[in-house]
Amino acid sequence: MTFRIDKVAVIGAGTMGGGIAAHLANIGIPVVLLDIVPPNLTEAEQHDPVARNRIVQTLYDRMVKARPANLARPDRADLITLGNTEDDFDQLADCDWIVEVIIEQLAPKQALMARIEAIRKPGSIISSNTSGIPIHE
Repeated sequence: MTFRIDKVAVIGAGTMGGGIAAHLANIGIPVVLLDIVPPNLTEAEQHDPVARNRIVQTLYDRMVKARPANLARPDRADLITLGNTEDDFDQLADCDWIVEVIIEQLAPKQALMARIEAIRKPGSIISSNTSGIPIHE
């Protein structure tokens, strides 16, 4: 049996998530990279997509400039689509692989997994990138 990964979602755009997204783009796989909407936005910012994606954009900009470079193929940076977990979560529905790379706390990871389970396509792979939470939890 062959399983083909044509599109991936990475939730959590920090050092690990950005690196995962970059390496997938390096090999030509489109990636949706999501992070949270910044807390404490003003009323005007609540309706501004640029403000709502400020965290993911800042982390993406840092990843692009990292040395050594995660994005070994800068010409493939456009394979990474940025968004947030409120406005763009529906993009997970057509992903073949969804990687969770959020804060190392069990409750937020469990809540996110429940949201993923409700939207993911049948047969998609769901994985958690964690080093601090025992598997039995």
